[in-house]
Amino acid sequence: MSVLEVELIDRLNKEDKEKVSYFVRLLMNKKRYSKLKAEIDSRRREIKKGKTLKHEDIWKKVNV
Repeated sequence: MSVLEVELIDRLNKEDKEKVSYFVRLLMNKKRYSKLKAEIDSRRREIKKGKTLKHEDIWKKVNV
């Protein structure tokens, strides 16, 4: 999503934001997005547990 689109959504009134949110949820529930949804849920659980990569960890994995 571009910056312009995000700014546009921010300008919507509450009712229209809820409509956009509803349609996004419908899309995310489709089978083709199930893998993405599972990945997002997994990342959220990791973040809650504090299991996130640090900048140094990423560079160590890349061996740079």
